[in-house]
Amino acid sequence: MTGAPDDVSGAHGSNDSRGSSHSGSGRRAEQRALRRVAAEGLPFLRARTRVLRGLLGWSLLEFAQTFAGGYAVARALDDGFLAGEPRTGTLWLALAAVAVVPAFLAQRGVFAGLADLVEPLRDGLVRRATARALTTEGGNPTTGTGAVSRVTHQSEIARDGWAGLVLALRGFVFTSAGALAGLATLSPLLLVVVLPPLLLGTGLFLATLIPMGARQRDYLDADEAFAAHTGRTTAALRDIAATGAADPIAGRSRELAEAQTAAARSLARWSALRIIALAVGERLPPVLLLAAAPWLMDHGLTTGGLIGAFTYLTTSLAPALNALLAALGTAGGRLLVVLDRFTGRAELPPDPAAAPDGRGAVHRTVPRTAAVVPVPRAELRQVSFAYGPRARPVLDRLDLRLLPGDHLAVVGPSGSGKSTLAAVLAGVARPTAGEVRWLGRPAAGQEPTAVRTLLPQQPYVFTGTLRDNLRYLRPGAPDGDLAAAVTAIGLDALAARLGGLDAPLDPRRLSQGERQLVALGRAHVATAPLLVLDEATSHLDPAAEARAETALAARADTLVVVAHRLSSARRAARVLVMDGTRTEEGTPDELLTRSALFRELTGRWAPPQAPEAPPGQADQADQAVRSSR
Repeated sequence: MTGAPDDVSGAHGSNDSRGSSHSGSGRRAEQRALRRVAAEGLPFLRARTRVLRGLLGWSLLEFAQTFAGGYAVARALDDGFLAGEPRTGTLWLALAAVAVVPAFLAQRGVFAGLADLVEPLRDGLVRRATARALTTEGGNPTTGTGAVSRVTHQSEIARDGWAGLVLALRGFVFTSAGALAGLATLSPLLLVVVLPPLLLGTGLFLATLIPMGARQRDYLDADEAFAAHTGRTTAALRDIAATGAADPIAGRSRELAEAQTAAARSLARWSALRIIALAVGERLPPVLLLAAAPWLMDHGLTTGGLIGAFTYLTTSLAPALNALLAALGTAGGRLLVVLDRFTGRAELPPDPAAAPDGRGAVHRTVPRTAAVVPVPRAELRQVSFAYGPRARPVLDRLDLRLLPGDHLAVVGPSGSGKSTLAAVLAGVARPTAGEVRWLGRPAAGQEPTAVRTLLPQQPYVFTGTLRDNLRYLRPGAPDGDLAAAVTAIGLDALAARLGGLDAPLDPRRLSQGERQLVALGRAHVATAPLLVLDEATSHLDPAAEARAETALAARADTLVVVAHRLSSARRAARVLVMDGTRTEEGTPDELLTRSALFRELTGRWAPPQAPEAPPGQADQADQAVRSSR
């Protein structure tokens, strides 16, 4: 059973309320986002100083071409055509034309070097988004559609935005420098006329960046929420029809579509305000220059100098400024928002039983007279879950505590809610009532990737090497941990067949069972304290399944197994039997005594005889069996 489509409402349903408070909190959020992106972007750029030096060298040619363009026009008029020397004027114009050739070569060099800045960024974002999807959405195609938006749509936005921003910023800096140097050479007074509107327009435009970034964030939130809701609804159509939840699901779809439309309209309104800034910075300087022409010529500006100044404004400064402001307004704003969505780090919440001492070390603060109470790794408190307000609940006021060292198996008939429980426990699906807690704190305020690893039935394996796949949830894992995972999970044969950990791996050449083994090995390498297997061994034979579950139980702090075979229940310390909203929990032996459903699932049609059981206890056992039917 899939997670409910409506679970995205908790993650994204606050868009409207956020939109009304962006005047203060939105500005601070964008500033924090800028700092986070800069913290990771600066090392990215420092690692590519050679590429940046190459771009600088090519850009100097554009500076020279820009300077030569307006200056050659001025000299062609003053020293050539207006002075009765057409040959001199022609030579100056020819010089301006020749200067275009190295600038054309510079463009080719810039685009060749641009790939070394753009493609590594996109590749890194795709790897990060996929790694997060494996833990946040468990790599499940029916619940990871929010991550699909990041891997596909948003990573492409980042790549295109980064490329456009680099080109526009580089072009503006060197083109403006060449044009302003040319204007100063023709007459320093030209800068008095031209610079104020340029700076004013640019300043007005920059003042809209933070509000525009907030609106862009709203739009991406709405886009991601709608994508996640649509994917989950599509995957759950049969269950939605069976539970009569079509109307609330359709209503939620309309709400998300309207939220996306409202976010797009708000973004468009702010974009319209930028027309004024563009007009001031791009259109006003030529008008002011024309109005100030008599005054300038009275102070020594020649006719050629005036035409050369117009040449700088119309062919160099205005296009460069327009390209920069357009890039900042569209690509730059979206780039900041998108990159911020990729910069989240998985940080393990602090242990409530630990406190730092004055030297930064951590020590336990447990009273000597009190017993140490372990903090539950995960806890469900009166949790309910349904597809919609009027739908029949899948989970109904369920309580569950998972302590360190717990090994819980979840069993039940098909459609009884086992996968829904796994999704709720892992934070993929939000409960309609009750609370999910991790490490003694509400799950809603924590980073899921730091707390739990969720493995679905359909594993994600990518083209690369076996080593890359095993390290995907923990990129810095040492080789010793990889070797231990290979041995413990039983990947030796597959590694030998592929040619070792560093041999190429093509997922299309792996069976479903081999893919599951790779994912299980990846989970063994990961260090999250809670591991949830949602039928993650369904394509393995019983021996391989037993080996993998035993290894993961020894490795993981707390293990939850949605069982594909009942043998998983026999290996677990505790079993949760699910039959719709009815649940029973206990050890395997206890459930054989009091749960008729568990006996039916295991093929035991009569409870085991309890030798020498006192009459009172026997009566209680019979009563429990009757009540469970």
